[in-house]
Amino acid sequence: MTTKIMPLAEAVGRFVKDGQTVALEGFTHLIPVAAGHEMIRQGRKDLTLVRMTPDIVYDQMIGMGCATGVVFSWGGNPGVGSIHRFRDAIENGWPHPISVHEHSHADMAGRYQAGASGLPFSVLRGYVGSDLPKHNPDIRSITCPFTGEKLAATPALNPDVTVIHAQQADRKGNVLITGIVGIQKEAVLAAKAAIVTVEEIVDDLHAPMNACLLPHWVLSAVCEVPFGAHPSYAHGYYVRDNAFCKAWDAVSREREPFLAWMKQHVLGTKDHAEFMKSAQIVVPAKAGTGTVAPAKAGTHVDSRLRGNDEKDVEYAATEIMTIEAARRLRGGMVCFVGIGMPSAAANLARLTHAPEVVLIYESGTIGAKPDVLPLSIGDGELAEHA
Repeated sequence: MTTKIMPLAEAVGRFVKDGQTVALEGFTHLIPVAAGHEMIRQGRKDLTLVRMTPDIVYDQMIGMGCATGVVFSWGGNPGVGSIHRFRDAIENGWPHPISVHEHSHADMAGRYQAGASGLPFSVLRGYVGSDLPKHNPDIRSITCPFTGEKLAATPALNPDVTVIHAQQADRKGNVLITGIVGIQKEAVLAAKAAIVTVEEIVDDLHAPMNACLLPHWVLSAVCEVPFGAHPSYAHGYYVRDNAFCKAWDAVSREREPFLAWMKQHVLGTKDHAEFMKSAQIVVPAKAGTGTVAPAKAGTHVDSRLRGNDEKDVEYAATEIMTIEAARRLRGGMVCFVGIGMPSAAANLARLTHAPEVVLIYESGTIGAKPDVLPLSIGDGELAEHA
């Protein structure tokens, strides 16, 4: 059997060509950043980039001129704000104009599923009251032949190349993904070619029952790239580098600092290992400092709002709203949690008067009990304790 294990540079050189539709997938977890950097090094251009949640790696690829179009459902630097090179390309056409094709999360997942299943389109109940169908001609409607219900329909996604990151591969090229899987499996099966970067290659995967295992015959290349998902996290290997995500906001805000950083650390390095050294990145092995020990059930915060014997204490409106929201949660409730103030309120309740509240985050974690407040739904801290 011809081996599919090869260096990342060789895989990109063989399978990623100018003008293709390329998907780099990984929902908050296992984002194939090293592969994106290699496409930049090799000067790929005119790509249509597909990703449910374009973030830092697509910001870098767009800013370096790799893309002419983006198909997506949400874009940003999770927990931080905008991705400025993406915004600059849309608003000002720099480094050149790009087309945008926006869908919902559910629609993107359905389109990948349709592509993986060999179907021509995806069907969903969606976009009711939305303006997206007015701006995206790929969002159309059909009538159910059984009920007469009007449904949304969008074409299947079949990328020329899908790239994902995973924890392990064996020496035959079979790949094991653990933790939050997202849409990676469907994205691989929908593609004409698939590249997987992995943390390590092992003799035996020891895959647990019902694990996500991609057999070698559905893959084109497997590449060993330790820390290849940084700054996202790899469950069981390292956590999300929130410090890097925050720092990227300043690096990417203006064109010249962005170009200087990319030329020094990406174009100026031969591979991901050199990039990590050049950028002086130390991957955090665990979540950040400032862990808050759980308080005993029944602890109240009312006294803080009433002030004390010496003088009254003033609190910001956001602090008061957070505390009031926390008070409304009770043990046994199921709470869908957003990032920022909602997360602070929900965890305040969990750590004080409602330890049995069940928290569900958008990344799919149920019963999350973070020791540190997450910066975004992409924090591995949520999966570790769910």
